[in-house]
Amino acid sequence: MGKLFLEHPGGTRLYSCAKCSTVLTNREYLVSTRFTGSTGRAFLFKKVVNLLMSEKHERMMLTGRHIVRDVSCKKCKNRVGWMYEFAMVEGQRYKEGKVILERQLIVDSSGMHEI
Repeated sequence: MGKLFLEHPGGTRLYSCAKCSTVLTNREYLVSTRFTGSTGRAFLFKKVVNLLMSEKHERMMLTGRHIVRDVSCKKCKNRVGWMYEFAMVEGQRYKEGKVILERQLIVDSSGMHEI
């Protein structure tokens, strides 16, 4: 199958896959903590690495219809959230290209401080 290459976003506060601890993003990329996913609370990030994405599909959400992709951890394939491809409602377009990570499916930890 070949080697699996993972990125590391750096930072002092990291968010990782709860199943395998693969680092996905950091606090610097956090946009909002005021979202809800299928498992409860969810966070919106402007950049997330080490993801696999599903095909696009339409999903009706509390804020209207969206075209989304489910996202999974690149290492263990566990679903961790979704990415907004397109928002049908003009006021929701700020979400486009951003990723929701569900709080129950990720863990946070301390990263490294720069010297």
